[in-house]
Order: sequence, then C-alpha cells, then structure tokens
Amino acid sequence: MTSIKQGTVSVVVPMYNVAATLEQCLASIESQTYANLQIICMNDGSTDDTARIAGAHAARDARIVVVNKANEGYGATMNRGIAAAEGTWIAIVEPDDYLDTTAFEQLVACAEAVSTSSGKVVDVVRCAYWRVFGEAGGETRAACPYLHRVKPATQPFAVGDGIELLLHHPAIWAGMYRREYLEQAGIRFNEVPGSGWTDNPFLVQTLCGAGVGIAYVDEPLYYYREHDFNDAEALAKKSPLTPLTRWNEMMDAACALGVDDDHVLDALALRGVNYATITVSAAGMEADGVHDLVERSMERLDPARVFAIPALSGNAKAMFAQVRDIEVPAENKAARVRYLAREAAYRVRVNGLGFVAQNVKRRLNRL
Repeated sequence: MTSIKQGTVSVVVPMYNVAATLEQCLASIESQTYANLQIICMNDGSTDDTARIAGAHAARDARIVVVNKANEGYGATMNRGIAAAEGTWIAIVEPDDYLDTTAFEQLVACAEAVSTSSGKVVDVVRCAYWRVFGEAGGETRAACPYLHRVKPATQPFAVGDGIELLLHHPAIWAGMYRREYLEQAGIRFNEVPGSGWTDNPFLVQTLCGAGVGIAYVDEPLYYYREHDFNDAEALAKKSPLTPLTRWNEMMDAACALGVDDDHVLDALALRGVNYATITVSAAGMEADGVHDLVERSMERLDPARVFAIPALSGNAKAMFAQVRDIEVPAENKAARVRYLAREAAYRVRVNGLGFVAQNVKRRLNRL
C-alpha cells in the first residue's frame, strides 16, 4: 500500500457475501479522478467469492488493502475499518453501490473551498445520490429525496439549516467525514448483530455533533442500489424491535449533544412516530416487546410537537395519541394539504410523472 498523503480519502468498504456487485463497486472507486485514496476492504466473514474478488483487485492496485476476519456485523466491521483509516477524510462505500467518477474530487474540492472561504473547519461533507432500481443492464434511477432541497444560507452550516439531511434515509455513505473529527468526538458505530440500522445513530452523532461544520454538494455523486421500495417494513417484520431501538439511540445521541434546534427535534419526532407506525403495522402491538418499546419511545415526545408536524399522517397521529392515551386535536387540514402538494410537485419535478405514478402503483399493490 502506498504511503498516506495529506488530503487522502480513506474509503471503507464493508463486505459480506457481495460477490455479485463487488466488481462494479471497486471499479468505481479505483477509477476516481481523485486518485489520493486508501481503500480498505473489510471482509466480514463472507462465504462466497467476496474475498477472492477483493484480493484480485488488491493485487492490481496498491491502494487497496483487504482485511479478512470472522463475522461480527456491520457496526463492528465499520469500526475496524475506521480504526485502520489513515487519511484526512473517511468515506463509506457500500459494496452493493457505486460512485460517480468525480465523487471524491468534488467532495474534497467543496470541503477545501468552503474551509478557505469561511475560515472554518469542515467536519462533514455530504452530497446527493441516485436511487438505483433493477439489475445491471436494466436499471432505472431516481433522485434522492433531498436533491435541490438542502439550501443553507451559507456554508459551512449546522444541520438545522439543512434539515432535509435528517428527514430521509440516513445515507451516511453519501459524503465523507474528517477523520480527526470522528476521533476527537469519539464517534463510532454501535456494535450489534447484522446490519441493524446502525447508520441511524451514526447519522445524528456526525451531523448534530459537527455544529456549524457541514458542507454540501448538490449533485448526485453516489449510486445507491435500492432492492425494495418496502425495505423498512420488511425489516420491521423480521426484527420488530430494531427500528425503534435505533431511534432511541438517535434520541440518546441528540440529548447527549444538547440538541435544542426545533428543526432537528421535529425531524427526530417525525422519524420516531413513523418508525413506531411501521413497527406496529408490520409486527402488531402484541409481538414480543413491541408494546412496551412503542410506549416508552412515544413517551419521549412532546405531543404538541408531534401533532404540529404536517408530514405525519392522520393515522400516525392517531396511533401516537392512542399509545399516549390522549385525544387527537383537530387536524390542520390546510397544512397537511400544502405539505402533500409540495411533496408531489417536488417528486414530479425531479423524477418525472412516470416514476411517481409507478411508485404510487407499487405502494397501492402492497395495501
């Protein structure tokens, strides 16, 4: 492996039985126009051809190191990768996914430009991404839910001024992190079996902990392979306690950081009620441990805050009220209609009417 230079991006690739997509993933990293990379392939006990494929790439590219180890789960694997990183920046690339060729060039250029112009340290650089559906040769793609919506008045900024980054999929891989920031703040992944949605608390720790230290590139530089429109519901059926357990860890992180920004607190409340709704819908309130976890989780939220969020459906608010044993106040129907209209207009604008109609059809077919 080549020596680590200033400005190096350490790219951590956590791998577990990903032979089908790993070639494309690694090729997209190797072909980056920003060549100053340390590529750390963490093989978490794969039983397929993952180790062989990664090893073949390492034999051809001195920037790649492959770590083969026993299976520990996503969080522990990522922590080992972060510990091995020596670069100025740490990036995450999931082995199902791939990058725009200029991804790291644009991210590094943004961080340097923002830091130079503002005189402030940039701790986190985020970007937009593409959602990719289907297999190679027959792929379709859609913009992520925050493309063209993160519009801080200045850069760098605090997450409350770019709140869209907290409202949707954590997408922790769409960007990079200053390594010294992660080390000084003690930010690491929770180590639980499997993948376990450990990206959720990591999202809060990195974005809320950065203060006024976030920069953003409004270009889709990452290609996220989305296997199912219904990923959250599928996880809740398989592991009912996981979503809300991770959400409570998000809340714990926010409390430890002393978060008091209303935009952030609204975003966390929205996610918490939505996770509870998904859990109850997928597993039922009578599933082992669900009732107690939902009740404890909803007790952490201010009812006035929850009922004022137009992004929450009437059914979600009714579920919250039932769990808290309180009445649902009269709904602000105008605010709800305005929210839905804005969302519909945005999705049609960035993805086209055809994709939106197809998405609605898929959702209706699952009802």
